Amino acid sequence: MARAKKQIAKRAAARDERGSDRTVATNRRARREYEFIETLEAGIVLQGSEVKSLREGKAQLSEAYARVDDGEMWLFQMHIPPWQYATGFGANDPDRKRKLLLHRSQIDELMGKTQQQALTLIPVSLYFKDGRAKVQIALAKGRKLYDKRNLLMSRDLEREAARATKEINHWSGA
Repeated sequence: MARAKKQIAKRAAARDERGSDRTVATNRRARREYEFIETLEAGIVLQGSEVKSLREGKAQLSEAYARVDDGEMWLFQMHIPPWQYATGFGANDPDRKRKLLLHRSQIDELMGKTQQQALTLIPVSLYFKDGRAKVQIALAKGRKLYDKRNLLMSRDLEREAARATKEINHWSGA
């Protein structure tokens, strides 16, 4: 009995050491193409083989979006490739729609905002939190082409200014 408790404690210490919060996938393209107004965390309903595939770090959020259908929040076009050892009944469609877990008040609020304004729901990241798969969803507004150009230009200017001040500080201190 004591040996089993030691093994359990050892496994728990190893799990705490590597951290239970681990990001599986991020949607970097969304940060470029959308302006985020509000973000929130939602649970996601997955099948067993999908969780195994996510733990291997395999998922794609680039084309994914969320929508309210029949009073429930769904995530569309998120690609989770089949787990290599899943066969028969364990295999599933990699691009199927997946249910998101939110409170009723949150779903109603998001549905109202997306219907009133030209806003969309975009998944920003997919991660594990305390052993459960979570999705960070952003209420977002699409950027125009000139907005994207202005954003890139301002980032470049900030980068050049930071580089110049760093160089000045480096040479003035010597």
